[in-house]
Amino acid sequence: MKLLNLDETAAMTRVPAATLRYYRHAGTGPQSFKLGRRVMYREEDVQAWMQAAYEADHRDPEPAA
Repeated sequence: MKLLNLDETAAMTRVPAATLRYYRHAGTGPQSFKLGRRVMYREEDVQAWMQAAYEADHRDPEPAA
């Protein structure tokens, strides 16, 4: 299990750290947790979040009736 801090997660996702902080507050970003005073992300959780975003954007449109 590889752990990432906020800056590493921002670099991996190309999402600004401030946006990741907002996502954490809103509960919409990758799953995170506190380890002491630091916010950490598991690499696999970040990858799953990015994959879910990709799949949501690439869904097949509903067939026309």
